[in-house]
Amino acid sequence: MSTHHDLSESLLGCDFSSRPTRQKPIVLALGQQRSGRVQLSRLLRLESLEAYAEWLRQPRAWVGGFDLPFGLPRELVLSLGWPRDWEACMRHYAGLSRPEIRDCFAAFCDARPVGGKFAHRATDGPAGSSPSMKWVNPPVAYMLHAGLPPLLDAGVHLPGLWQPPGQAPAQRVALEAYPGLLARELIGARSYKSDDRAKQTPERLIARKDLITALENGQTRLGLRLKLSHAQRDALVDDARGDSLDAVLCLVQAAWAQRCQEAGDARYGLPEGMDPLEGWIVTAPFGA
Repeated sequence: MSTHHDLSESLLGCDFSSRPTRQKPIVLALGQQRSGRVQLSRLLRLESLEAYAEWLRQPRAWVGGFDLPFGLPRELVLSLGWPRDWEACMRHYAGLSRPEIRDCFAAFCDARPVGGKFAHRATDGPAGSSPSMKWVNPPVAYMLHAGLPPLLDAGVHLPGLWQPPGQAPAQRVALEAYPGLLARELIGARSYKSDDRAKQTPERLIARKDLITALENGQTRLGLRLKLSHAQRDALVDDARGDSLDAVLCLVQAAWAQRCQEAGDARYGLPEGMDPLEGWIVTAPFGA
């Protein structure tokens, strides 16, 4: 496979898997935006965490939206007595094994009342996202554990959370994205994907088509239109797992952040008042 890349690919959306395989790879949607038009150039599939880490280290400039949490709930961190500084907390977390994380978080949940087992971040409500301490359905705690350390190791800038030492201006910028937030805005609560072949229904196929059409027509509050070729559109429709479409939704969120930065916002659209330990999902309303 050629390793060359289009220099105009200044944007990426990442649909992350904490245990990538050939069947369930990490999917990167690469592209660029101009004047409110987001052009998808290609989809890249990475079948291992090593391939993901290697891709991040490559010297190129981009703004990326990553579908994985960039922080843990402050309530959880304080309860466990972990470092309150974001980088120190994430380094501590990265040093734990998955069984240690599961046992630690399960003990925290066991001590809490039914209906309030998990601690939440402030961004979870406005974004409609799962708590970042969940280790099953979906295992976002493991996504944080597997996906964030390579960003730090590669020296990627995380606005509002972490600036790599000695890097100015930032060449690679990563933001926490969440495809479900944009999908809900466009097609409501309709499901458009499933990893279970038996649940890959005609209704979900129609929902994917409607979601893509809404993106192409610019029917979002983000003020962006998605530009696809016929072949790209067919590929997004045909991916019943929805991984490719989720990567594209993250790409659109990254495009919004890039436009904020181009308009003079050094925080890439992240709210001034966000918790610097928890992080924030880009495009999620703040103070709503």
